[in-house]
Amino acid sequence: MAIVGIDIGGMSIKLGIVSIEGKILEKINFKVDYKKLSSDQVIEMIKDHILMLLDKSKFSKNDLEGIGIGCPGAINAPKGVVDYANNLGWVKVPLVAKLKEYFNVPIYISNDANVAALGEAIYGSGKQYNNSVMITLGTGVGGGIVIDHRLFEGNEGKGAELGHMVIEVDGKECSCGRRGCFEAYSSATALIESTKKAMIENQTSQMWQEVAGNLDKVDGKLAFEYYKKGDLVAKEVIDNYIHYLGEGLLNICNIFRPEAILLGGGISAQKDCLLNLLEPYLEERFYGYRQSPKVALKIATLGNDAGIIGAAALVLQNAIVK
Repeated sequence: MAIVGIDIGGMSIKLGIVSIEGKILEKINFKVDYKKLSSDQVIEMIKDHILMLLDKSKFSKNDLEGIGIGCPGAINAPKGVVDYANNLGWVKVPLVAKLKEYFNVPIYISNDANVAALGEAIYGSGKQYNNSVMITLGTGVGGGIVIDHRLFEGNEGKGAELGHMVIEVDGKECSCGRRGCFEAYSSATALIESTKKAMIENQTSQMWQEVAGNLDKVDGKLAFEYYKKGDLVAKEVIDNYIHYLGEGLLNICNIFRPEAILLGGGISAQKDCLLNLLEPYLEERFYGYRQSPKVALKIATLGNDAGIIGAAALVLQNAIVK
């Protein structure tokens, strides 16, 4: 049985054949210049690479049981349409229907953050829980909700945008057009901006030596690394970051009361350092208050493969239900 998981990114597309145990048996990827290629041309490339992947792994087209797709943007999951993906330049692209012209198998699609959450819930750090919420801390803040081992996607599959709940009324402007969103304070982008601002205001920080005076070299790791070294400026940046991230996570605890929150994305690479800062913050603010159960806080484990594995899990999830 061959299940193909497809992870569509802003610069490249990754494909893999995934076993029912969640293991990637074979994978390939290719770069895409969305500015130069139409959606039809990209879909043709996806089709060709599915065939290449099958051939590479010694499967035939007849062995293909299903295809799952994770794609950024506003996805109409029931209709299989990418309604709007800004980074891809796609509007109303009937991706599932187009692929079904080549492959007569079940094909499912969801937002990339949802797909990653499903992958982690079934095969990763959330597999021991029935209910979990995944938060990805990367360029933005993505969210995925899994209830009773199934994705909760909202109407048309456009819910679970947890990065766009407001945690600071009339606060910083967010990329979505609103102000004060969780994403505007807790993404890696926000952390980088805060680090640069603090360094400009405090020229004595050791972080200046690390980047050789070039603010363009500041990344999401810098403040964490110098926090560990005792740099007071870095400590202020990280304390502020944990404050906003913690408040967002407390909201998720109180709204969903999942068994676990799974942290993914680039910032999650800080692992124990991140957890050791967040857990006391949440404890002090009663995230397991009174008779409410505490929520386990876990680092996602599938890494860069979460998109492929989660996309394949869409097929398995729907096959089980049917």
